[in-house]
Amino acid sequence: MNYLGHLYLSKNRLEIMRSNLFGDFIKGSHFETLPEIIKEGVILHRGIDDYIDHHPVVVDLLNVLYPQLPKVAGIAVDLYFDHLLARDWEKYHKLPLEAFVSDFFNYKDKNEAYFSNDFKKLLNIIEKGNWLINYQNIDGLEFACKGLSKRISFDNELKNGVNVFYKNKEIIEATFKIFMKEAIIKFN
Repeated sequence: MNYLGHLYLSKNRLEIMRSNLFGDFIKGSHFETLPEIIKEGVILHRGIDDYIDHHPVVVDLLNVLYPQLPKVAGIAVDLYFDHLLARDWEKYHKLPLEAFVSDFFNYKDKNEAYFSNDFKKLLNIIEKGNWLINYQNIDGLEFACKGLSKRISFDNELKNGVNVFYKNKEIIEATFKIFMKEAIIKFN
């Protein structure tokens, strides 16, 4: 799961959502000096990543996509799942997507001082670019695939991620539904 998926699987707790996303910015296991809520978010983030990386239906999907997206199939799956979550949001959450995203960005996190400047910049870019809302459209998925492709240090096929999505749409959607059903039980 990418940004939206991590927020969604934060147990509807605004106080843990930023900490969950911040998990990508914490390396190693030495984060004991951080406030408990940030530690909880980082641990949740890592748990979600581990769960998706090892989920049997996701592993099967990765094997299907790898020849078309070598070295970046896992990244593509994260983006595809965020797209599908945003697209079908009303099936998964009682709040409209726009309200959920607004609540996230308007929440005043008392642990703001512990977040790195790079993380704060990313949040600002996500908000200003309306990335979480735009995930619901294929253009938003394409923007994410092409943008991330440029940030990867090696030549990759993620720039063609939307074409791969369309070619494998049925299996991607079926995998997402199975994964989400089980992830909701595990994390919420």
